[in-house]
Amino acid sequence: MSKPIALGIIGFGIMGERLLRAALEHAAGSVTPVAVWDPAPDAAARLAAISPAVPMLASAAAVIAACDCLYVAAPPAAHIPLAEAAIAAGRAVFLEKPLATDLAIARAFVARAEASGARAAVNFPMASSPAVAQLAAWQAALAPAALEVEVGFATWPRGWQQGAVGWLGKRTEGGFTREVVSHFLFLTRRRLGPLVLQEASVTYPAGDGAETAIHARLTAGGVPVTLRGGVGTTAKDDHNTWTLDGRIRLRDWSFAEQLGADGVWAQAADAQPNERMRPLVLRGQLAGVAAMTAGQPHGLATLREALEVQEIVEAILAA
Repeated sequence: MSKPIALGIIGFGIMGERLLRAALEHAAGSVTPVAVWDPAPDAAARLAAISPAVPMLASAAAVIAACDCLYVAAPPAAHIPLAEAAIAAGRAVFLEKPLATDLAIARAFVARAEASGARAAVNFPMASSPAVAQLAAWQAALAPAALEVEVGFATWPRGWQQGAVGWLGKRTEGGFTREVVSHFLFLTRRRLGPLVLQEASVTYPAGDGAETAIHARLTAGGVPVTLRGGVGTTAKDDHNTWTLDGRIRLRDWSFAEQLGADGVWAQAADAQPNERMRPLVLRGQLAGVAAMTAGQPHGLATLREALEVQEIVEAILAA
């Protein structure tokens, strides 16, 4: 077995902490967390409580210098500046989405990264999801004709994201279309083909708040796609379905289900709730990070895939 790669983390909010825990508890053979940086006053104390052995360094530059691969979990406006600094230093980069808050900046970054052969990928966990692998196996028996995607939220941001309401609840960087719908657009792109937006509508509250409802029609590899999303449409933190031909679906992130002859949805034998599935998914993502850093083949989302998703997201939000 090759030596685990040294992983640096910038941004120690929900996602940074989640990936650190996954690295420590489930992916020691793939990655070793070596450093973290976050300017939030409480970040160092939270890190020390989770893993005293992983230091909170004084700057982003210090983390980049200490790692083989940089995981960027800061707010979106910082993604590309941090990624470019890491790439310039010869590091691999694993980015949260979206790539940027400005499409022109995102396009230019992807073009430069591709031209230079940078080792870079984006954290769309469905790339490593066992439930998605099950959908792919079932899909082999279908000739897809239609897809329906629906997402709903009790509130936005979700209850567990209230600490990030300052940007996640705002129109400039946040909103559920960027944060959640993007995952299902990535899944759609992977399973069906290139995305083309046909029409969209979006509802915004007064002021600078993020969207409260969207509706869109797309095609994916020529297959018609209907997309709906809204806040206040469910009592759950979030509820989502990705349903292909009314016969197979992904429900609530982790349940692969197939419609039986009796008209009842049946779960895959290994289905489990997202909180139990997530560690398995992140273990797969981190194995991909190690492979990507070593210059080996991997199944992580590419920068180009992430850019294509972001272009659709931003077109919906501009409707």
